[in-house]
Amino acid sequence: MLGNTTRATVLDWSRRIEADGYDSIGFGERIAYRNLELFSVLAAAAAVTERAEIMSTVVVLPMHSEVWVAKQSATLDVLSDGRYTLGVGVGGRDEDFRALGRESGRRHARLDAQIGRIRDLWNGEAPEPGLDPVGPTPTRRIPIMSGALGPKSIARSARWADGIAGFELDPTPAALVDSATRIRRAWHDAGRTDPPVLMTSWWFALGGDAAERLHEYSANYLGVFGAELADAMADACTAAGDDALRRGVDAARDAGFDEIQLVPTTTDVAEIDRVSRLLRV
Repeated sequence: MLGNTTRATVLDWSRRIEADGYDSIGFGERIAYRNLELFSVLAAAAAVTERAEIMSTVVVLPMHSEVWVAKQSATLDVLSDGRYTLGVGVGGRDEDFRALGRESGRRHARLDAQIGRIRDLWNGEAPEPGLDPVGPTPTRRIPIMSGALGPKSIARSARWADGIAGFELDPTPAALVDSATRIRRAWHDAGRTDPPVLMTSWWFALGGDAAERLHEYSANYLGVFGAELADAMADACTAAGDDALRRGVDAARDAGFDEIQLVPTTTDVAEIDRVSRLLRV
């Protein structure tokens, strides 16, 4: 989500992520912000990798036509040879909806309905009577992860998601255990017999300026909520430095998470070297 992200940045990071043995490459969505566009970035990542999963974390689905997202996602599935996972959420920034001329009301109900339609489109249903189906045909059943954070959103997601792609400002053992417990309980309450895929993520920074960089990045990203609240939320971000990152990763593993997506706060590809040395990937 940094403004100095270039073609070289995307390709270098993607190649290094795969070469160092990581499992997945993720990218998120903002519209009225300085970041690159999600599907374009993931298509580039898919083109220069062969093994790593490609994930949208996450598409703010109610901002878009589900037909468009279904086609984009099926295309990424084909380009990645079956490595794409669609992550979706409702978003929390009205300015992104306004930028696209979309209404932001009833986002959760709209998301629920859109998921069912996307599955139907992937199965070959025409978008309207008399029209051809929306291609391409996916190479597999594309997994769908929900970016739900609150209990009500997680409970709704348990009806249709393959798992939850969560986020923590402060990845403490207590917070991660609580998150995993809520998700598993929601799956049980929904009558699901298949276990949820548990994924979490957080911003991190390593190196000599880690604490300052983490705070600056998170405060800038959260600035839409106002300077005072953004600064307070940035103060709550703790994954700065080797010890803090190691503790977070260990806590997520102990809590039973299947996937951790570490979100860098720099475009410097040397950050991957620091993480790989620390985690011995």
